[in-house]
Amino acid sequence: MQFIKHLKPFALIELLQGMGLTLRYMFFKKKVTLAYPYEKGQVSARFRGEHALRRYPNGEERCIACKLCEAVCPAQAITIEAEEQENGLRRTTRYDIDMLKCIYCGLCEEACPVDAIVEGPHFEFATESREELYYTKEKLLANGERWEVAIAARLEQEAPYR
Repeated sequence: MQFIKHLKPFALIELLQGMGLTLRYMFFKKKVTLAYPYEKGQVSARFRGEHALRRYPNGEERCIACKLCEAVCPAQAITIEAEEQENGLRRTTRYDIDMLKCIYCGLCEEACPVDAIVEGPHFEFATESREELYYTKEKLLANGERWEVAIAARLEQEAPYR
């Protein structure tokens, strides 16, 4: 028994076991690597990506300018300016998010009483300049229109937990 214990390092048993494992995965197991730009992996339903402002089905903006998202943002990345309209409703005139400051915590989405600001499913938004990561109200509304179906499905799926 003592002899086998001293022979084990010279026999390279661990090395042969490791090479066997490698060969097994190379030839007999299903590949798990994705060819990223061409194949996309599954994104969790609770994934927090690029921000979007939503509209009601009649086309009216959801944001009521309560400024809760601005107040709750720990990075102070949101800037809101509002004014009262002719019909007595308050609406935003300016809604900016500095994505360079944003930490994607999701607190703005949780604080919003009308689900106006949400974090969408999009995660590929690399830019060539810093100015492109300063989102204005128009860009946020365009994002909301682009991903409304996916956002609504995610919010519906998440509704029991909110």
